[in-house]
Amino acid sequence: MTTKGVHRLTSRVLLFDRDNRVLLFLTAAPDTSGIARWITPGGGVDPGESHHDAAIRELYEETGLRLDSLGNPNWSHDFDVEWDDADHDTGHAEFYTATVDAFEPSDEHWTDEERVDVRAYRWWTLSELLATDEPYEPRELISLIRRQLPSC
Repeated sequence: MTTKGVHRLTSRVLLFDRDNRVLLFLTAAPDTSGIARWITPGGGVDPGESHHDAAIRELYEETGLRLDSLGNPNWSHDFDVEWDDADHDTGHAEFYTATVDAFEPSDEHWTDEERVDVRAYRWWTLSELLATDEPYEPRELISLIRRQLPSC
């Protein structure tokens, strides 16, 4: 059951490769539905940690990629949590962007929860995301990607 009054800060990364593909993870929703959706790398901000530091840490933990800096966030949003078994009911996410050479993400530093929830990862082109009927989050993902790509 959702804990009322708990607000979670998160940091997420739009990670592009040199071919303008974005890395997304297919994860199961943390509720009784278990619905899977594609999301960017990222996660919770630890107490005393900045959004920027959390983004760098989460990127490393979820992919094995270590970056020194991500610059400033380029988008943020507040959201309500709709899952029936979440540990928070509202949140705030800050999004960062980086471009790197394509690589195979490593699960070496995943948490126990990630080992259960993460089903797959994939480098997506914008056209593939536009054509899919698979769910992704946030719902603004397409416009975020378009704003970051030079040809869009």
